[in-house]
Amino acid sequence: MLEVLLCSLFTILPDYLFRKYHQGKTWGKEITFFTMWYELRWGISACTILAISLVTLIFYYHPSTTNATPMFRTVSIMPEKSGRVQHVFVENHQQVKAGTALFSMYDESQVAAIEGAQAQVQQVEAEFVTAYAQHAVTISVVERDKSAYLRSQHEYDRKKKLSLQGNNIISESEVQKLADTVAMQQATLSASLANQAAAQGVLDTILPAKRASAIETLESVIVDKAKRTIYARIDGELQQFALQPGDFVNPMIRAAGILVPTTGEASGKEAVQAGFNQLTANVIKVGTFAEITCMSKPFTIIPMKVASVQSVIATGQVRAVETLLDIQERARPGTLTVKLVPLYEGGLDGVIPGTKCIANAYSYHHELINSGTLSATESIYLHMVDTVGIVHAIILRMQALLLPVKGLVFSGN
Repeated sequence: MLEVLLCSLFTILPDYLFRKYHQGKTWGKEITFFTMWYELRWGISACTILAISLVTLIFYYHPSTTNATPMFRTVSIMPEKSGRVQHVFVENHQQVKAGTALFSMYDESQVAAIEGAQAQVQQVEAEFVTAYAQHAVTISVVERDKSAYLRSQHEYDRKKKLSLQGNNIISESEVQKLADTVAMQQATLSASLANQAAAQGVLDTILPAKRASAIETLESVIVDKAKRTIYARIDGELQQFALQPGDFVNPMIRAAGILVPTTGEASGKEAVQAGFNQLTANVIKVGTFAEITCMSKPFTIIPMKVASVQSVIATGQVRAVETLLDIQERARPGTLTVKLVPLYEGGLDGVIPGTKCIANAYSYHHELINSGTLSATESIYLHMVDTVGIVHAIILRMQALLLPVKGLVFSGN
């Protein structure tokens, strides 16, 4: 409407003044409601063409959208395993810090598992005591068998030497009997050494492995028990948190509540996501200046700038499903998703995340015009493009003024 009124000042009004002062035609006589089109046909036609051209120019180079919202992310509060609530430590709408305990669930099975794992660790420690005693016994047996072997070996050497002197003091059968005794003592010593090595292997390898396994099992059940107490992982505000002791919580069916971040980009307090028409993809770039007005902060214009432009259109997304994709089902064109951030620090203070906003983006060609690379015609055209952006700025301010009236009076709510 504002564009039509502006164009009429340069088309219909001059045509009417020409008819009145040059041709002597006055309103109510020659110019009436029924003869208006015939008498002012040149002005009305020119106004229509100029208005359409101006509106197209403005909406292309200075796009506007009502699809703008400071989106925020929510985190579902749920345990890794199902269980019945035992204690609730916080309340709904409470501000919590990361690491705050939210609620706990019954853990009788975990207590029993921990006691069983602790008993297993103690049993392994007792086996260590037994193994050390057995190892000491094997050492004593080795010392005994070694002494017996050395004694028999010494006796054999002595009598062997006497038998070699030829005095028939020691018979050949007695020497052979001592040789057999030495062999038997040597075999006994080898068996004792093997038993000692086996006992040492139990101490060095088998029991440490059993102890490590038992400790790992104990730590695992302790971790499982700790999982029965649910903690906040981020700073945020609890929403829809209405747990009571005795409630059953299932991670696949029922969450305990929602945690809304209060800081960072996920909180919706640092940026606004806007969806512009796809035709403006070549106009909106990173760094483009913009303005928004939101329902939660009426009568306020917030200067913004484009921080990023999504490189794809969401409606073109393809997912693997059991049926073939029919393009006709996606005939509705999607929007160009743009991220807007405040031009000044604290620009979004007072804007509630998730609120409805109206956004304008403005083309700015001042640097290109001053570069000297454009012709005179191109410079004049871009000057005109930058100038008509004031029309959209005026419209946005009118929308900011009328937004509460429209939302409170004419919406019927």
